[in-house]
Amino acid sequence: MKPTQLLRFTGAVERDSSIEVWMKAHADDLGILARHWFAVMRGCGDDVRELLHDGHPTACVGDAGFGYVNVFTAHVNVGFFRGAALADPYGLLVGTGKFMRHVKLVPGLEPDVGALTQLITSAYEDMKARVTAELRQNA
Repeated sequence: MKPTQLLRFTGAVERDSSIEVWMKAHADDLGILARHWFAVMRGCGDDVRELLHDGHPTACVGDAGFGYVNVFTAHVNVGFFRGAALADPYGLLVGTGKFMRHVKLVPGLEPDVGALTQLITSAYEDMKARVTAELRQNA
């Protein structure tokens, strides 16, 4: 098997009860934002799995992470493990890492819902294509 550049998570499941515990612990405005955008990730496809990774809800295509949410003191990050490869015509993504990017959300400042939803969908579709290509390559 050839090496992968995909971030793989053992233990990803259809619905992880620890994520619900995390969401209940973040019941304020920031948590509401995180819950909403994680629900969008969950709704991307039947193959979406999830787990709590590094203390935050993480969405996967099978076991390959494509997105996450995290709550900080005054904002929420909606992040993408391969975000540097995503088209971002509205300039929502921030970060300078080789692979990862995120969108910073602040309560009271509405994001472009359509643009962020498209980024999430694109991250899911991109990861699904990467997983499929890797499977073909290793067959």
